[in-house]
Amino acid sequence: MGDIKKIALPLTGDMVRELKIGDRVVLSGYIYTARDAAHKRMLESLKQGKELPFDIKNQTIFYVGPSPAKPGQIIGSAGPTTSYRMDP
Repeated sequence: MGDIKKIALPLTGDMVRELKIGDRVVLSGYIYTARDAAHKRMLESLKQGKELPFDIKNQTIFYVGPSPAKPGQIIGSAGPTTSYRMDP
């Protein structure tokens, strides 16, 4: 395995073009999480000319289904999911 690439978010086009399949990366910065329902609401808002609550340009969105934290824990688990439901 090669070296781990450290990437500070937000991403730029140049950063993405430098990545190759199989690269190991460590991301730092803000990562937004959203599932299909959130993407649908975002798209509907944009089609209606409304602004989103945050600027999505160059941002990283992790397709994930979060779950609540268990009692005594500060964070719950997060299950990655596919983006196929968001594809046209």
